This record gives sequence, structure tokens and C-alpha cells, in this order.
Amino acid sequence: MADMEGNGRGLDGAERGNYTKMGEVYNIIPVHDTLDPHPALRYPEVRAAIAALQVVGNLRRPPNWSPNFDMLDWLGLTFGFQGSNVRNQREHLVLLLANAQMRLMPPPDPIDKLQIEIVRQIRKKLTKNYIKWCRFLHIRHNLEKVEDHGIRRKHESNEQKELLYASLFLLIWGEAANLRFMPECLAFIFHHMSGELNRLLDMSVDDSGHYAQPASQGEQGFLTKVVRPIYAVIQAEADASVTEINPHSANPTKIQTPHSGWRNYDDMNEYFWSHRCLTQLRWPLEMSCNYLVKPEDKSRHKVGKTGFVEQRSFWNIYRSFDRVWIGLVLMLQILIIVAFRARPEIRDPNSNLRPPPLITGPTKQFWNVLTERDSQAHLLSIFITWSALRVLQAFLDFGMQASLISTGTLLVGLRMALKFIIASVWVVLFSIYYSRMWEQRNGDGNWSSQALQRLYLYLGFCAVFVAPEALALLLFIIPYIRNFVETRDWRIFSLLTWWFQSHIFVGRGLRESVWDNIKYSLFWLVVLAAKFSFSYFLQVLPLVKPTRATLELKGVTYRWHEIFKSANRTATLAMWAPVVIIYFMDLQIWYSVFSALVGAFVGLLQHLGEIRDLVQLKARFHIFPLAVQFNLMPEETFLNQRPNAWRGKVHNWWAATRNFARRLKLRYGVVKTQQVEAKTMESSRFRHVWNEIILIFREEDIVSDRELELLLMPSSVWNISVTQWPSVLISNELLVALGLCEKYYTSDRALWKKVASNEYRRCAVIEAYESIQHVLRRILRNDRNESQIFTEIFHDIDLAIKENQFRNRFDTDKEGKSALRKIHGRLVDLLALLLKRPLLNDLQKVVDALQNLYEDLHREFAKDKIISDNWRKLGASSSLLFVDAVELPDKSDDVFFAQLKRLHTTLSTREALLNVPKSLEAKRRITFFSNSLFMTMPRAPQVDKMLAFSVLTPYYAESVMYDKVALDAKNEDGVSTLFYLQKIFKDDWECFKERMVRRGLPKKEPHMRDDAYEDLFISSLLKVDDGLELRLWASFRGQTLVRTVRGMMYYQRALQKLAFLDAASEIDLEGYKELLDRTSGGVDAFNGESAEDSVRSASSRMETTEERRYTEDQREMDMATAAMKFTYVVACQIYGAQKKKKAQQAKDILYLMKTWNALRIAYVDEEPGPLPTSAKRYSSVLVKWDPVLQEEVEIYRVELPGPVKLGEGKPENQNHALIFTRGDAVQTIDMNQENYFEEALKMRNLLQEFKRYYGERKPAILGVREHVFTGSVSSLAWFMSAQETSFVTLGQRVLAEPLKVRMHYGHPDVFDRLWFIPRGGLSKASRVINISEDIFAGFNATLRGGTVTHHEYIQVGKGRDVGLNQIAMFEAKVASGNGEQMLSRDVYRLGHRVDFFRMLSVYYTTVGFFVNNMLVVLTVYAFLWGRVYLALSGIEVAISRDSSANGALTAALNQQFVVQMGLFTALPMIVENSLERGFLPAIWEFLTMQLQLASVFFTFSMGTRAHYFGRTVLHGGAKYRATGRGFVVQHEKFSNNYRLYARSHFIKGLEIIFLLIVYQLYGSVKNTTTYILTTFSCWFLGITWILAPFLFNPSGFDWLKSVDDFDDFMTWIWYTGGVFVKSDLSWQKWWDEEQEHLLSTGFWGKCLEIILSLRFFFFQYGIVYRLKIASGHKSILVYLVSWTYLLGAGLIQLSLSRASDKYGAKKHYKYRGIQALVFFLLILTIVLLFVLTDFSIWDVFTSILAFVPTGWGLLSICLVLRRPFLENTPVWPMVVGVARLYELGMGFAIMAPVIILSWVPGIQAMQTRILFSEAFSRGLNIQKLLTSKKQT
Repeated sequence: MADMEGNGRGLDGAERGNYTKMGEVYNIIPVHDTLDPHPALRYPEVRAAIAALQVVGNLRRPPNWSPNFDMLDWLGLTFGFQGSNVRNQREHLVLLLANAQMRLMPPPDPIDKLQIEIVRQIRKKLTKNYIKWCRFLHIRHNLEKVEDHGIRRKHESNEQKELLYASLFLLIWGEAANLRFMPECLAFIFHHMSGELNRLLDMSVDDSGHYAQPASQGEQGFLTKVVRPIYAVIQAEADASVTEINPHSANPTKIQTPHSGWRNYDDMNEYFWSHRCLTQLRWPLEMSCNYLVKPEDKSRHKVGKTGFVEQRSFWNIYRSFDRVWIGLVLMLQILIIVAFRARPEIRDPNSNLRPPPLITGPTKQFWNVLTERDSQAHLLSIFITWSALRVLQAFLDFGMQASLISTGTLLVGLRMALKFIIASVWVVLFSIYYSRMWEQRNGDGNWSSQALQRLYLYLGFCAVFVAPEALALLLFIIPYIRNFVETRDWRIFSLLTWWFQSHIFVGRGLRESVWDNIKYSLFWLVVLAAKFSFSYFLQVLPLVKPTRATLELKGVTYRWHEIFKSANRTATLAMWAPVVIIYFMDLQIWYSVFSALVGAFVGLLQHLGEIRDLVQLKARFHIFPLAVQFNLMPEETFLNQRPNAWRGKVHNWWAATRNFARRLKLRYGVVKTQQVEAKTMESSRFRHVWNEIILIFREEDIVSDRELELLLMPSSVWNISVTQWPSVLISNELLVALGLCEKYYTSDRALWKKVASNEYRRCAVIEAYESIQHVLRRILRNDRNESQIFTEIFHDIDLAIKENQFRNRFDTDKEGKSALRKIHGRLVDLLALLLKRPLLNDLQKVVDALQNLYEDLHREFAKDKIISDNWRKLGASSSLLFVDAVELPDKSDDVFFAQLKRLHTTLSTREALLNVPKSLEAKRRITFFSNSLFMTMPRAPQVDKMLAFSVLTPYYAESVMYDKVALDAKNEDGVSTLFYLQKIFKDDWECFKERMVRRGLPKKEPHMRDDAYEDLFISSLLKVDDGLELRLWASFRGQTLVRTVRGMMYYQRALQKLAFLDAASEIDLEGYKELLDRTSGGVDAFNGESAEDSVRSASSRMETTEERRYTEDQREMDMATAAMKFTYVVACQIYGAQKKKKAQQAKDILYLMKTWNALRIAYVDEEPGPLPTSAKRYSSVLVKWDPVLQEEVEIYRVELPGPVKLGEGKPENQNHALIFTRGDAVQTIDMNQENYFEEALKMRNLLQEFKRYYGERKPAILGVREHVFTGSVSSLAWFMSAQETSFVTLGQRVLAEPLKVRMHYGHPDVFDRLWFIPRGGLSKASRVINISEDIFAGFNATLRGGTVTHHEYIQVGKGRDVGLNQIAMFEAKVASGNGEQMLSRDVYRLGHRVDFFRMLSVYYTTVGFFVNNMLVVLTVYAFLWGRVYLALSGIEVAISRDSSANGALTAALNQQFVVQMGLFTALPMIVENSLERGFLPAIWEFLTMQLQLASVFFTFSMGTRAHYFGRTVLHGGAKYRATGRGFVVQHEKFSNNYRLYARSHFIKGLEIIFLLIVYQLYGSVKNTTTYILTTFSCWFLGITWILAPFLFNPSGFDWLKSVDDFDDFMTWIWYTGGVFVKSDLSWQKWWDEEQEHLLSTGFWGKCLEIILSLRFFFFQYGIVYRLKIASGHKSILVYLVSWTYLLGAGLIQLSLSRASDKYGAKKHYKYRGIQALVFFLLILTIVLLFVLTDFSIWDVFTSILAFVPTGWGLLSICLVLRRPFLENTPVWPMVVGVARLYELGMGFAIMAPVIILSWVPGIQAMQTRILFSEAFSRGLNIQKLLTSKKQT
């Protein structure tokens, strides 16, 4: 069928009807022509939906009306919708209605009439957000004609109105283009157009007496009059988001406009949250409204930011999650107070001094401290802090949101001002009364009545202050009340809650159920208790004594000029800083620990990891038929069941109880043997499912032909009475049974009981016995006596078994020498002869084998003399026994020989086949699928009653398939991608060769060498279809679009199989010959064979030869059903442009459509306007491949108002294609993913989750587990895979349950499509702010009252980046995206609208993770800078006598090191691996990862996240970074690494090493062990950030490559180039691009950058006083005079640069003379310093530590002041020159250790081993791969 699949055979009815007489192309079903023979039109539900739309009734006919038009045509002509939009939405609505009616139980009567309940249900889903919007604005909605108000009205006109409203909404949505991102804008449009519709229905007339006409009437009126005006404003605002600097230059610089300077999609949408849209914008659209004013129009005032202003500031970290920070600050204050009170100061009783000195007394228990009145009074000071933090919050709100205040939003400004004023009043009140309380207490000397009175007064103020919090706590305990108040749009509620939160459309009614509250509250209470206990005992309490000692320190000898007189306090601050930072960070660690434990517990409850390997799979395989029947097959339903009747409810309860009991029985193996016997429906259905899975494994080349035979379950061709399990399960069971027979057993019953104790052994014995009978009957002629001989023999054996006399009558006792063992040997020999497919000249050998078998049977086997004599007499009647009785089987009888081979395998295999399949991927998929059968999942409905769904994949210009050139292209080491894939996927390559040889490619001859055969094989392969098979094989192992499409099309194949199984009878199952197409296309996408040919090699050998009962008509119906339930759209945005350019991607996409006819391609087509001066026209186009015409055909073309990409590319691409999707759900799939057939079988189970309640709500998004398939490529890929796997499994599991904060992270999540259509779509698309577009769908769903769940009984494959540079760019993209999220309104609203504990979950699982990564890095800086300060100032010497501070510092640094090394990231990995693979394998994998430098990788990644997150929050600069998804087999040049990591890692690493060197030189810690323990984590961090890019770079320490890299770096650093030179060629271009974020940052960002740069001046200030030339002077003049050195260096640089510019080219001798003069003066100065001062050689080296950082600090400040101060001044060229020298010096410093390590023998081999250890374990000689040339 053209719309479902091409099968390579004749065209069925659907294909013949692809074009009607009118020539109209259809998409899935021809809804325009009910006479079409398409099988889907046979469904009465489809015909009912079409018929209902055709009832136009008495609607007033518009112009150009035709009698065959329907309701949607009427709306299209009336309201000016495009014809293609009408056709698209007609099919859309028909499928929605038909699928919904199919799900009705019991079926309606009559079944061919559309039920109004179905129409109303769909209309309500589509318009629910609109009705909510109307209630929010307190206006009447326009659906009064169909909304029920206590009385259900079911008359016919209501059905028509319901259909009209639903159709109108879909038509608006289908043509709204970018306005689909603005759900309330769509509600506004629908409100007015539905009002116009009502007036049309009422035949209303206007003031002129004419019938009322819609405002959008006319050709393309809706697009022109409604969509385009609003779109034009959005486009203008998007253009304003980028500002050009130097626009008149040849290459102007574009920078980001601050978010506060332009309106994004959210701003444009939130305008419709106020009455202004009704009073100002009005309808028809008032073009003079200030909402429609564009940014370039300065003459009119325009509406500014709406609802929220995204201001770039670090304060957003506090502002969005103020409750987190307030809680942490208050608890820190409490801990400090308690700690100091727990260790009070007392007089030293042992001192002879008078008065005795104060010392720290013994430590009190904290609960004793809390009982003291003084302590309680001190703790009340937290209210001052609390109120001060509220002042800060109010100030930030006012400062950042002031631009929201306008004449229409005065209440917003009033509320912010009042909050600031009242918070300030509270600060004053608390401060005054707190001081008065202590004044009275200290004056009285104790807590007198007056002091207590003041205390109680203060407590009264505290009670009033916390009253709102107490109310919030009460509402948290009873969430239903809060939800009720927030979701009711009553004015009284709005008034009561106005003070606490602004009244906005979203973020209301977000409270979860009581039980959910309890779960996540308990989780966080335990986490917080552990965190604060640790902080108190190991962080705060140990610092009490050293703090007092430092503050009381006297007589300090300072080593410099001490400017501040409170140096002791500064030293105390340096001591506390790292501890406080870790205090604010370490809740992330505790969350990771407890989330890992809770995730493991939840996973255990879900029964994850119960089947971990093939041994456990074998133990449970005999239950699989029942498990598949229970989970994957639909349960029986009662047609007379009434959903709302009490009987139906009782039945549902009883069914749930029965299902629970059955599930328990399955999990624990409590099943009866007869339930899984061969003749049961369960066994037959399972056989079909299992065989399909294994056949697909073979098609994917992850099992070999031999493994295929061992894994398949044959049909009962020989009428075997037991289940014929796969040969791999019964491989050696027969020989085990023989061994049991030879042992002593008292009776046959005891023997059989032992044999039958193993299900597979029992089946193997019975199957072998019955199969031997069949073989002998098959090869012996019935008309000969020899056939009667064996008939009698088997009769006697059967009789002996029946009478329990088998051991008595036959010889089985002699261990290893029994006659039974000999008979076994004779049978094996006979079968071996037959397997050779003997000809007539081999007949004698078969006769001899039969004679030997007969002789042993009657001579040795039969112990009973009567039986022996009888058998001998039977044979005595013929002189030439068996000579003329043998009839050899036909050589072409594949079915017989397949069964014969299975029998031979069963008889002859001696060892268990535990390594089948060999492929790790096949094992993983089998075990996961098997394990999922015992997990809890909804029961599957029938395919025709399941929810319909679509898959949507956005694609831009990535690889569709690898082409021959790319596969064969070699890198600098001579390694091609194909060669690399052959070695990485060695087993798959062998299976592929085996399959291709079967198709006619040359076999390997015995004399041929392996490499010669490889060359012959590949050259032959390239001649077949231009190498298509090779390209496909390689592409299916990369991250390509064809891999994704193949996987997603498994859904259709699975649905066709399930549709057959749903309806098949037992006869159908036995007669079915696996005739469903191997793929959903005519050519097998895996091997190029036709569908039937791909199966014949395997399935035809095992299926029966009976006439097939699965008719072509049934097949067509199953395919039609699958097409109605599944749609796959790939949004290839630039496919039209690619076709015009005849790009390879376009050809490959066309191949995909040919291969899978159900695939639809959506793209944006760009056409010139009708006139040369007209603007270009853009359209959303949907195309498919038509097998009738044998060409690509266009289905729909919906014109757009302009370019589709106004914001971020991916969501815009998804949005334009979303209108072509179908069904109730849509799964978002990226093009680096794949799917598996066995997982596709469970999709209908997953979709049933939408019908279940999770707490208060049904899910809006179903989260799906992912498997990262790129982990085997390299160690880096393994690290990334392990980290990602723990996140997408255990991490998501905990977020969903119990925390209830799982969002959407892209990839395989399934959306409730009808829920998201009216609520903004699948993601947000505003430029930059929504760069991490996927997660905003989760934010949007949560804020709008949806919930997101996570399900792990189904999985989807996903690829990840495999090289360090790719990973770094991915981490940078994610970190930058989180930096933008921190500024967003969604995060702010989540931080304020959810309850406290849920808010903690939101914070620590989203942006908080990146904040805490940054705090880890800041901890290192705080520790080192503090230590350097103490060392250079001389204070460290004074306080070094008291080492008690080291305890708290050590605890802080240990926590920092845990994060830095990635150990807290590794904990979830260990726990998840333990759960799913076992504890010991998990520990071994963790240790292996550490040996492969996983900690280096995690430390490096931490630096990437911290840098890009911090820079984005402070300055912006977030952008999409294309990481590339190829295989990393080439060496990255040093210049590439330098460009990528110079700012994020290298500079920071050098700074840390500088600090460590200074601390080593001038610190007081001289004990090496102490120094190492104190600074090890810092050294590790600094060295890792410098060397990691080379450790993880292929051939990173190769000597020749290092030399080449150095030359390349020098060329790059000195190359200037021209205007259009790229950054990878010129240092200066890269340097300019690297500073662009400083051009777009705001005033406060520049100020903070300058402040941070001032830290580099500290080196000079501290070190110059240590120079010999200073002679011990501590005057400030020493520091001031030291600046003359920098001034001199600057003059030298200026002189040389000027001389170079003036004389360097033409008067070279003058330039050399100036250089010589400068050098002479420099030497003269040094000599004079030696003679006249105490200057020494050591001062030269020490000065580097002093002045180099100062120069870098000055340079950093100059970069901030570049515009508008320095760039156009004479100073700027000198700044550029100094910057180049600094970059050159840093390059040398970084390159030096690399060069040294490259020179050391063995380092390169070790590095290669570490990098590619996973490949080594798979048999790949990477050393050869990387260092040798492959000869082809």
C-alpha cells in the first residue's frame, strides 16, 4: 500500500486507489473518496467519521461551493483557510474520530454511526486550554452551544457544532505556523473566530443588514489577515535579538542583544494573559495597536516585555531559588551559633596567670546547647537575617523587573514596592527589638522578668512574620485546598493571594497528592538531616577553636605592607571561605547518594535486573510464552460491559486483582507445564513473536546463520507433542538425560521424575524420541517390511514406558557402556549421513547405518528375551534388510533438513551453548526484553483499540547514510572509517559477510589470505547496487538518519505482527508462513533482499508446507490497521534546497522513502514570489514515495507567513512538521537514536499509561528508558555512555518517583499530543534563552498542570559523542543552556510556584547541578587564594602552631575532591550497574574505569561545565554547538585543542599551578606529606585541565605528530590573514571571536569581570616584598616602584612593535639595530641592578611569578574596556601584541610536558591502550590501526 509500505510485489487495492479520478493524492487513507478500495475504508468507524463530516445541513453556503464539499471545506471557504490545510486536517480529524470510536467498549450500536461522546471528548481536549483562558480573563467562552450545564444534550445539531468547533480549532492550529508556540494567542484567535462561527450558525446580520461575515474571509484570508501581522512582529523582534557592531564594515560583528531588549515568544504570548488583548488588539486585528509595533518603528510606543524580564545576572541563582538559599543561610547561622555555644570560652584553670587566659572549654552536646536560654535567644537572630534576605529578594525583583511597570501594570509595581518596604520594616523591627532584648538581659545579668517580657515581645513579632509560612505549611499538608484556591479564577481568591504571588495563567494548582507529598518530603528530610549533621560535626564545629585563636592572634610579623588593620579577620575569612562554599554545595553530594539508594530501591520494586545474563534467561525461558501472552497480547473483554455500571466496576476490580495474582505467578515461576505445551495458543503466539525477533537479529547482522538456527523455535511440522524450545536451550540436555539413565534409579518413575525436573530436558527427550520416529518413517517405504520393524520397536518401547518397565526391559544401566548409549551413537551417525543430503550412490551408506542400528537394537538394547526374539524375527523375513526399503528425502526439502539438523544438534551437542548468541548487543537486547516481560506494565489492548501515535524526527543536514567516499577516506594514519568499523564490530562484519555470500558474493577459498579475501569481498560488494549494502551496513553502526528510520519503522512491523496475532485462530497460527513483510518496504533495508527472499533462508526451512490461511485480504487489513495507528514524519527542514542542489542527502532521503513507503518527509520549501520584487514564499510540504507512479509525490503544501526559523532551529523544525503527525500521542526522536523490534512490541502497552492516574493527574509526557549504544568505541565513549546511562535510568527513575519533577530531556519521550497541541507544542523556540529547547517542554507541562512519568520496561537506543572534543562541545552546549535556563521565566516560576521540597528537587536536578559544579571549582580557588594570602602575608607562620583548622579544611577538600574526581557521578553508575548486572561486575567496571583515567575525564568535564555555565550566566554567549556524530579515529592538532580549551581549561589550570608554586615557595608547610595531602586535589585538578586533551587524543604523545603540531601552532599564532579568514587559520580571528561575549555583556557583567581580573595583581603585591632587591623593606613604595618594571616592559613592547611596523619589511637593518639597542639597554639595566642593589639571579625567576599574572590581569581589563574605550586608540595594537605573546607563552608552557612525554618511550603505547581499551577487549589491534597504513 502506498501509504503504508511497499512490498516489492504486486499493488494491492490501496495502492491502486492511490490516485482518484480527480488526481488527489492522499496521505494515509483517501478520506476524500469513500469508493476507493483502500482497506482502511472497510472499517465502519472510518466511514462513520467521514459521513459525519459530510453532513453540512443548513449551513449557509459560501461562494465557490460544490455539492461534494464537507464541513471542513465549508470552514475553509468561510474563514479563508488554505485548501491544503483543509485536506490535512480533514484526514487528521477523521483518524482521530475513527480511532477513538474503535476504542469504545462495548462497540456502539449502530457501529457505523459516529458517537457524539467521541466528538465531544476530542473537542474538549482541544479546547480545554481555551476555556481555562476565558475563565482566567473572566469572559464567557463561545462554546456555550455545546458545553453541558447539568443536562446532557445529544440532539443531532449538537454533533454538528461539536465537529465544527473541533475542526475550526484544528484548522487554526494547522495554519498558525510560528504562532503555535503561543497557545493563548491561539486561544484569542479561536475565541473570536468561534464567535464568528456562532453568528454564522445563528444567521446573524450586521449593522448594514447583511449576514455577518468572518474577518478572515477570502482566499488565504486567515494567513494574510490574522497570522501574517502577528508573525511579522515576531520576526522583527527575532531580528532585533542580534545587534551588528560596525555594520558598514566588510565583516560586521554580530552580538546578542540582551534578552530584556526584545520580545520573545513567551512575551508575545503572555500579552494575551491580560484584558489588553481584548480591549486594544481587538478583532479584527487593530493594526495600530502597540502590540503590533515593530522594534524598528521608533515613532510609536510598543508593548515591551510581558510577564517577566530576563535579566542577565548571577543574582538569578539566588532570585529564582531564594528559598533554597534562605534555608541554607539560616541553617548555617544556626550551626555557627550552636557550634560556638557548644565550645564556650572558659578561664584556664591550670594557668598561674591572673586573670587566667581564655581557652576553649569541653564540647557540649548540641541538644544541651539548645536547652539554654542564651542559646535560644541567640538563635532568634536568624529572623534578622531572614528579613534581610527578603529585602534582598524584593530589591532584586524590583531591580530586574522594573521595566514591566507601565500604565497598564501599575499593580505589579505597587506590589514590588510594598514588598521591599515591608521587608525593610521587618529588618528594622527585628534589629531594634533584638538589641533591646539583649540590652535588658545584659543589664540585668540574667533573664529577668523584664528581659523575658522583651523576649516574648520579640517572639510575637516572629510569630507574625512566620504566619504566612505556617499557612503555606498547612496548605502543603492539605494540598487539595491550595489547588482549589489556585485553580479557581474567583476574584476573591485573586485578591487574597495577590500579595503572595502574581496572578498569572500558568503555575497554578501544582500541588501533588498527600501520598506523593509524604514520599518526596521524607526523602528530602533524610537528605537534609544527613547534610546538616555532617556540616555541623565535620565542617563548622572544628573551625570554632582555630577561629578564636586567629581572631585573638597578636604580634604577627607581616611580610608585606599591611594595608588593613583587621588582618586577623581577613585570615579568618580565608579559613572559612572554602568551608562555606562546600557547605552551600555539598547538598548536591547528599542528594546523589540518597537518590542512588532510592533509585536502586525503586528499581528493585520494578523488578529491574532480575534477568542479567543468558543463564538466568534460560532458567525462565519456559515461562516466556505465558509472560508474552499476559503482557503483549490483549486480554479478553466482555462486549456487554458498561463502563459506568456497578458490574463493570466490579469486573475492573476483579480483573486488576486477577492480573496482579497472575503477574506474581509469572514472576516466581508458579505455572503448570501443560500451560506452555506446543498446542496451546500461548506457545504458538510466543513462537511467532520470538522467531520474528531472532530473524530481525539476523537481518541486523548481530547473529550468524548458525546462531539463527539455534535460536529459532520451529513450528510443529512433525507434530511434536511438546514445545520445541530453541536448540540453544536443549543443546546438551539429551546427553544429560542419557547420563541419568545410566545411573541407578529404583524405578522408571524416579528416573522420569529426575529427567522431567528440568523442563528443557523433558522436552528434549520427548522431542528427540518423536523426531526419530518421524525420520525413520520418512526414509523407509511404507510398503516394505522394514517400516513395520521400527513400528513394532517403537510400540514395544511405548508400552514399556506406559507400564513403567522401561529399565527392566531395556539395557540402560552400564555407565558409559550401556546399549542405550550405543543406540544413541548409531542414530547420530545415521543423522550425519542424512544431513549430507545423500544421492542414490550414497544409498548403501544409509542402508549400512540402518542395519547397524537394527542389530544393536535387537541384540543389545532389548534385555527382555521375548522382545529381543520378536524384533529378530521381524528382521529375519528379509534377506537383504533395508536394501530396497530406503527412500532418500528430496534434496530440496529444506523443511525436512532443517528439522533434521535440529535433531542432530539435540543428539550430538555435549556442552551447553552458553555463548549463543555471541554478539554482546544481541545478548543485551534479549536479556532486557526477557526481563521486561516480568515487570509491571499495563495490559495490551488489541491493535485496533490502541491509542494511535506518531513519531517525529527533526533532521537538518547530518549524515543520512555514509557514502563510499566517506567510508573509504583515510585519515593521516591511513585508517578509513570502514576499516575502523570492521575491527570495532568484528562479529557483525563476519555475519554480514556470511549473509552476502549467501546472496552470491564470492566465498573464501582455503588458500586465500584473510586480507586478500577482504579486498576481494569489498570490491565485489561495491559492484552490487553501487555499494549500497556496504553503505547500509556501516550506516547502521553509526549515528545516521537511516539507522533511526529503520528503528522507528519497526513500530509498523510490530503492529502488523500484533494485529495478525490478535485476530489469528489456532489454525491460523499453525498455518501462518511468516508472510508479513520483513520490513515495511519492498526491499529489505538491512540486506537489500526482497521481503520473502530474506526470510526463505530461515523461516521457510522451519514452517509447514500447508496451504497458507493468512489471506492477502487479512494482510491488507492488518497493514491498514497499522497505518491508522502509526505515522512517522521526518522533518527534513532543508530537503527542498538539497533536492535543488542534487545533494547526496536528498538522494539518500529519497531512498528511505522508497524503502519504507510509510515514511513521510516534511520540509520547508522556498519559492520566489510572483513578481521579481516580491518576497520569497515559504511552505510546509509533506511528501512520500508513490509506488504506482514510481516517483516522489507531494501530499500537502501549507503556505507559511515567512521563514520558519525565527528562534532555535530544532523546535522550529519540529513545529512546522507537527501538523502532519497523527494520533493521540507523538514520540520525539532525535536522529542519533534507534529502536528495536522487540521493544516496539510493547508500545501499545506504554500508550495505555496515558489512561492511568499518577497521583492527582494523568501523565502528559511518558518518559522512556534509553540505552547508549556508543559505549564500545573508546574509553571516552564508555565513560560518557556510563554517565549518560545512569542519568537516563536511575536518575530519571528517581525524578519521576518519588520526587515528581521529571521534565523532558528530549529523545524518546512520548507526548500526549492532544494535550500539547493547544498548549504550545513540544518545545519552546525563543532564540538563545531556549537553546536547551527540550527541557522547556517539561517545564511548560509542569507549569500548566501536567505530570511526567518514567517507564523502564521499554527502551530506545541512543548515540552519544565519542571523542573528547565532541564531548566537550556537548557539555558546553548543555552548560550554556542551563545558564540560559537560570535566566528564564520558567525556572523562576517553578522555583516559586511549587512547594519547598519539590522546589529542592527542581533545583538540584536542573540548574543547581551546574551551580554546584561551579562552586566546586570556586572551592579550589578559595582554598588556594586563601592559603597564598596567609603565606605571603606571614599570618600562616603565626597560626601554624594551631593545626585544628586543618580538620575542617580537610573535610571540605575531601568533599570537593569527591565531586572533582567524578565519584559522586560514579555512585549512581555503580548502584545502577549493581542493580542490573550484579555488584561484583559493577565494582570491577568501576575499578577498570579508574585505571583508564575516568577520574581525569570527569574532572575535565567538570571544568567544561563550570566555565560555560558561569560565562553564560554572567555574559551570555550561549549558542548551538554542532558536536558531530562520527567516529573519532584521527589525531587532533594542538592548535585545535588550544582553541577549544584555552579559556575553559588551560588558563585556569595554569593559574592553579601558579598558586600552588607560590604556596610551595612561601608557605609555612614544609612537611612534604602534609603538603601533598593538603594540595593533592588542587595539583590533580590543574594538571588534568592541562593534559587531559592530550591524554584522550589519539596519538597524543606521538613524537612526530607533536613536532608537526608545534609547527602548525606557530603558523596559526602568527598568521594574520584577511577580513574573511576563519578562526582555525588565524589566531587573531579566534581571539576576537573568543572575546565576543564581553561585547554583549551588560554594565554589571563588565564590572564583575574587572573585579575578578584584579586578583592577578595580588601575585605582584605579595611577591615583590620577598625579592632580594627589596632588602626587607615593607613600605608601600616597594610595590609602587615595582610597577616601573611593567612600565618598562610595556615601553619595550611598544618600541619593538612600532619598529617592526615601520622598518620590519623594507629597512630590516634598522629594525635589527633597534632590537640590539633594546637588548643592550636591558643587559645594562640588569648589571646596574646587580652592582647598585641586592638584586640576585633568583629575583629574575621570582619576578616571573609576580609580573606575568599582573600583565594578564591588565590584559583582561583591557579586553573588557575594548569598546568603546580602547579599540580605536594607539594602545590597542600593543594590547593585541601583548595578548599574542601571552598566548604564545601559554602554548609553550602547555606544549612542553607534551613534548617531554612524547619523547619518553612507551608513553604513546600506554596512552593508546588507555584510550582504546574497550576496543582491545574486543580484539582490535589499535596500535596497528593508528600507526600503520592499510594497503587496499
